[in-house]
Amino acid sequence: MKNTNILISGGGVAGPALAYWLRRYGFDATVVERAPGPRAGGYAVDFRGESMTVLERMGILDEVRKFSTDMRDSEVVDSTGRHVVTMPSAIFAGELEVLKSDLSDILYDLTKGETEYLFDNSITAVAEGEDGVLVSFERGEPRRFDLVVGADGMYSKVRSLVFGDHADYIHHLGVYNAIFATDNFLNLDHEGRACQLGNGKSANVFSTRNNTEARAAMYFASELLDYDRRDIDAQKRLIAERFAGAGWEVPRLLRELAASSDLYLTPVGQVRMDTWSAGRVVLLGDACACASPLSGRGTSQALIGAYVLAGELATAAGDYRAAFAAYEQELRDYVKINQEGAHEVVGMLFAEPPPQEFLDAMAANPPEADPESLTLKNY
Repeated sequence: MKNTNILISGGGVAGPALAYWLRRYGFDATVVERAPGPRAGGYAVDFRGESMTVLERMGILDEVRKFSTDMRDSEVVDSTGRHVVTMPSAIFAGELEVLKSDLSDILYDLTKGETEYLFDNSITAVAEGEDGVLVSFERGEPRRFDLVVGADGMYSKVRSLVFGDHADYIHHLGVYNAIFATDNFLNLDHEGRACQLGNGKSANVFSTRNNTEARAAMYFASELLDYDRRDIDAQKRLIAERFAGAGWEVPRLLRELAASSDLYLTPVGQVRMDTWSAGRVVLLGDACACASPLSGRGTSQALIGAYVLAGELATAAGDYRAAFAAYEQELRDYVKINQEGAHEVVGMLFAEPPPQEFLDAMAANPPEADPESLTLKNY
């Protein structure tokens, strides 16, 4: 299958990571991304288990380490700011944690020399034929590709065009998550502070970029809401209404939110599918297997999935159907474990924090410390 021309929708983590491995195996890769450049903002992402192996095999582990948040243990407080428990960093920061935007920049720099990027663009139609897939775009003429990969997140455009409505695959877990940059007004030193606000609300602030700034994450329980995902001002009003009158540092957070330019608001959900491919189209990362933003496994799944998909394509002797099937079989159990774990996190989000002894035991035995959870092939 060498010289196969593959289109990847999505320029976050999974897409550029896949582009890297495809080029390593002699494929031609094009990435289309609706943002005007590598995505800015977002939350911190962590690496555990075999995702560290993937970074090492890509030759970027040392580079990624330079951007480590170096997070220490964080504090959970009540609405008056009184200490409740300490949250060990091993639970939320894994073996290595960086801002997602820093990882995106590293992956883009790694691949831009050999990968065609179509920024500020999006797929509008996919038509499969015997000799490939004809893809139409918001901007530019239609083009034909041998294969198409949807690596475009929980609300994947490729999935909606090829597999059907989002509602058929996205399972809402009853929570919304808002993330945005703030000043480090709590003077946090490589640490975070979280507060259970009651009435299905919580907030978390953690320092970033060597304490020069911070990120805020605000969570609230809700059924699915009808709002324009591109109308940031409307989203800010929605959050302000939900958190009106809440205690702790919420009034300051809402002022920071009003001035922010990088708000990311999303329902916390999972993507569950019976199959991840249809003909010459295959899905990757959150598009087919989102465990939820609260799982702490999304970036690991993206990196590992890209490694496995490219490896199976490289060893399939031209049979993309066999490659897609092998890729899915290799990852199904791993995804199942991650999705089951995410339900536990959602269940704890608004509850009283567990005892310190429980948290310490959890930190001593994180899920991916189990060597049987996933073992990567050497392709």
